[in-house]
Amino acid sequence: MKTILIMRHGEAVPMQVNDEARPLTERGIKQAKEMAWWLKGHFKPQAALVSPYTRAQQTAQQVLAINDFSYVEICKDVIPTGNAAFAIDYLETLISLNEHLDVWLVVAHMPIVSYLVEQLCPGNSPIFNTAAIAVIEYDEVTQQGVFKSMNSPSL
Repeated sequence: MKTILIMRHGEAVPMQVNDEARPLTERGIKQAKEMAWWLKGHFKPQAALVSPYTRAQQTAQQVLAINDFSYVEICKDVIPTGNAAFAIDYLETLISLNEHLDVWLVVAHMPIVSYLVEQLCPGNSPIFNTAAIAVIEYDEVTQQGVFKSMNSPSL
């Protein structure tokens, strides 16, 4: 069994012409930091796929600063308009190629974070608060996940 953690970025500034460049707000940075400590205390993620968008990168920076990762990749498949089925196929391939890594984190955006959960755990398509993390137990043999919980920052 593996653990897959799907995380939405922290609170970002309002929509702009260049959506990719929207940074986190002060609150978003605090949310990301709070959840980084929560991850360290509960899961200690080892590998991460992170959207290239600024707000996801800034969220991941908070998590990476506190947790020890042995594999991190910027992944264009987990942008807001990404194809969730394609992204999960890619994640499953990475999991099979890195059998020694048991806890995977994906840092992305609405709506794809909900679609990723749906792909792994059919019938579950949660709405994510900013910096929220969905916890999934994943059986790499059956390629099926079990949605365990949704965890949000207190801020």
